[in-house]
Amino acid sequence: MSTYPTPTTPTTTTTATKPKSIADWYNFAVARATQLVGDSLLALVARVAIAAVFFLSGRTKVTGFLTIKDSTYTLFEQEYKLPLVPPEIAAHLAAYAEHFFPLLLVMGLFTRSAALGLLGMTAVIEIFVYPDAWPTHLTWAGLLLFLVGRGGGAWSLDRLFGIK
Repeated sequence: MSTYPTPTTPTTTTTATKPKSIADWYNFAVARATQLVGDSLLALVARVAIAAVFFLSGRTKVTGFLTIKDSTYTLFEQEYKLPLVPPEIAAHLAAYAEHFFPLLLVMGLFTRSAALGLLGMTAVIEIFVYPDAWPTHLTWAGLLLFLVGRGGGAWSLDRLFGIK
């Protein structure tokens, strides 16, 4: 008899018979992958990936540290045209949010709140600005929803400080 990991106890192994069917081999592989790729690794990858998207977008809106470019105001006035929010205010809110929330995500600090903020931005972008870009926005939403639902993972400041 060989030793195979069981999906219910990822840190221990149990003695089992060798997998005989394709389903047994598949289940064995899934159990092994589950051991190797946990929620903390997924959360870290999701945090860094979505943070990069928004941070780089934020950098296109500013010069220097956080000085809003004239072209950013023009972009919000002529292309984005958000309802209810004046373009001057929207430009500042977007630029600051696209810097602040990604930094929180990379550190894993207030992860759920930062992800929720970016999820709100994603919804606004999808509904009011670029509705045809739904495949991209759905990808962002998938990463952000994972973080809202599961948090920053073991490798986060949230865990260190006991923040849910």
